[in-house]
Amino acid sequence: MKAFCTLFSLLITATLFAQSLNGSWQLTHENGEMLTKNEVIAIYQDGYFAVGAKEARTNKFLYAYGGEYSLKGKTYTETQDFNTRSAQRIGGTMEFKATVKDEQLELSSGAQSQIWQRLSDKTDALTRNWVITGRERDGTMNTMTPGDRRTVKILSGGRFQWIAFNSVTKEFSGTGGGTYTAQNGTYTENITFFSRDDSRVGASLQFQFEVKDGTWHHKGKSSKGDPIYELWSPYGEAYRK
Repeated sequence: MKAFCTLFSLLITATLFAQSLNGSWQLTHENGEMLTKNEVIAIYQDGYFAVGAKEARTNKFLYAYGGEYSLKGKTYTETQDFNTRSAQRIGGTMEFKATVKDEQLELSSGAQSQIWQRLSDKTDALTRNWVITGRERDGTMNTMTPGDRRTVKILSGGRFQWIAFNSVTKEFSGTGGGTYTAQNGTYTENITFFSRDDSRVGASLQFQFEVKDGTWHHKGKSSKGDPIYELWSPYGEAYRK
């Protein structure tokens, strides 16, 4: 009986692990058609997700959307906090039939369908969904409490995306993302899309990082060359609706 219980427990654990979406994904098919012209990347972590899309050839930013999600059995549910294509979807909850198999995620609802291929589920010291809670100005660290207006940064599976938005007014301020590494106190971003300036695609930015008492200390220079020192806190701990 004990052996049976142990085996059953292992099977349940394996099933739960297989259902985890944490990591980075690429959209390969939409409504039965293979995507060849656009690059669409999704990042899932800590019950939150973000999607960023661009034209593959020109790097022109196309759209972004994301928010909270859950996957229970074959039911995938998401409540969007931001959406540059359809503000009407912000705050609403959508439900999809989901299948996770062989590193693929299939989502369908009515006539709509998507197939996502997992890129990576690797983790590091910065793998998390973060929200900005402090920024240094003139030598003084100014802290802030996230509210309806906030800046989120999600890192998982070797990919990052930041998003600035207001979930109540549905105002969208900007987003950017790409690949990253976080090793030996050095955090490097390689930009693959940027809503405000496509010409920044291909740039690499290097920062110093340290996680102290659960807070990410982020130091370096911005894409414009200005010195920055920011504090980022785990989204689930810092933000309360």
